[in-house]
Amino acid sequence: MGNENPSYRDQKVITIGIVTELTGLSSRQIHYYETRKLIFPDRTPNGTRKYSFADIERLIEIAEKIEEGVQTLEIRRDIAKREKHKMIIGQINSHFNRNGPIK
Repeated sequence: MGNENPSYRDQKVITIGIVTELTGLSSRQIHYYETRKLIFPDRTPNGTRKYSFADIERLIEIAEKIEEGVQTLEIRRDIAKREKHKMIIGQINSHFNRNGPIK
């Protein structure tokens, strides 16, 4: 599946009201995590934030780490490392899918 058709987990269609119900976080906490660059919702033309199921999972993970005393800067670094790792794995998979295994 390519990026042009993201999986249901990655589609940003969930409003903040639903996110607060699912995560137990307040909209204020969620906005704070956004300002700390830990979460990246899409915005509709009128400015409404839209989240994905993957965002909800990330928010729950962030809240758990905050509760454990982890600082937002450390969380952001961890997220950046994981995103970089995913990107590298995606590039490797793309290479193998196009060219077959390296000989």
